[in-house]
Amino acid sequence: MLPGDATMRNILSVVFLLCALDAQAASKAEIDAETKEAVQNFYKHTAAGHELAKKAAGMLVFPNVIKAGIGIGGEYGEGALVLKGKTAGYYSIAAASIGFQLGAQARSQIVLFMNDKVLGGFRNSQGWKAGVDGSVALATLGAGGSIDSETAKKPIIGFIFSNKGLMYNLTFEGSKITRIKR
Repeated sequence: MLPGDATMRNILSVVFLLCALDAQAASKAEIDAETKEAVQNFYKHTAAGHELAKKAAGMLVFPNVIKAGIGIGGEYGEGALVLKGKTAGYYSIAAASIGFQLGAQARSQIVLFMNDKVLGGFRNSQGWKAGVDGSVALATLGAGGSIDSETAKKPIIGFIFSNKGLMYNLTFEGSKITRIKR
């Protein structure tokens, strides 16, 4: 076996995993139901996030992002852009990573576009890449569940959480978000 064979197997494993996830694409009704549940779960975990969401021009919700890897990893999820409580479009999020990693996890991700300018830039893009097309300030909670005041002033704010609450030391950087047809 050549040294590159294991790396190639890992790459192929991740590619097949992500293809399998894409093949099981959710319907509009499934995405809408999961999005509604994820938003309710988000509001339960952070009152400050709920207040920010009320002020946002738009909310991009990925209810179930799956990340898996063995040395080389990938993540994929589908979700909806919500404007004034209504679904305005469906999107996928995908990313790849290299480094020490083993296992899989599921989480929810919410991106708040705090003004019409950044929301318009997102909606008019052919494929929006976090960190390139817009920097996403990852929200963390401080004392009493408040969000850092500097983060709250950012034009794009992201939240990553599970059913156990907000998750830390994660990032949106490098994630590609693309509109999908449903």
